[in-house]
Amino acid sequence: MNRVALVTGASRGIGRGIALALAELGYDLLLNFASNQSAAAQTASHCQGAAERCSRQIRCEIVQANIGSTEDRERLIEFSRKHFARLDLLVNNAGVAPLQRVDLLDASEESFDRVFTINAKGPYFLTQSAARWMIEQVKNGGIPGYRPKIVTVSSISAYTASTLRGDYCMAKAALGMLTALYAARLAEFGILVYEIRPGIIATDMTAGVHEKYDGLIQEGLTPIRRWGAPEDVAKAVVAIAEELLPFSTGEVINVDGGFHLRQL
Repeated sequence: MNRVALVTGASRGIGRGIALALAELGYDLLLNFASNQSAAAQTASHCQGAAERCSRQIRCEIVQANIGSTEDRERLIEFSRKHFARLDLLVNNAGVAPLQRVDLLDASEESFDRVFTINAKGPYFLTQSAARWMIEQVKNGGIPGYRPKIVTVSSISAYTASTLRGDYCMAKAALGMLTALYAARLAEFGILVYEIRPGIIATDMTAGVHEKYDGLIQEGLTPIRRWGAPEDVAKAVVAIAEELLPFSTGEVINVDGGFHLRQL
């Protein structure tokens, strides 16, 4: 029986890259999307192709859900229970940018509430639901070699102040504590929890600032002078999924070209 992964925000960008990498490992996939069903279906098709090229047979299902909605989160977990009967890996990847970049002094509560609901509250309670089921599966002992894991994709914005999108930075910072809290709470059940902090990654979300960051990267903003790719983030997830970090939990993995380094 294949291991099963739930990847939120899997229709494009980093989520799609993670899904493709897990397909190559032979994971069955539950791919969540918020609104772009055609893109999610394309991700599923690409995942099937990637698995076949690696001589794997997998199942891919796509499910629409707004991670900020209680009912939608519950539906995701119930779908996984009904159609896969197990969950080995949760990847909290879904997130949104503010609708507009607005100075901190002019920011609205409406934008704050939207960003926090999807980017922080959603992963917090989806992790809670997934963790409860994972604990149930651990205690039942019915799956040989069952070692579940939870990965949350945050951002360098977790610690980098951007005064034109304060709500986004604060929500990403909250994910760091989410990781620490769940890592501490779930360790007794053998459930390992990780945070991945991508840096400047070439996706649809960053397309509008590509020229700006081209220049900054060449000027040395990141020691590794190139854009990151979704595949770079996916490789970190693969290391976790393949149990290459068995004595680590609560760990923050920077996938940022060295942006986090301080230099004199």
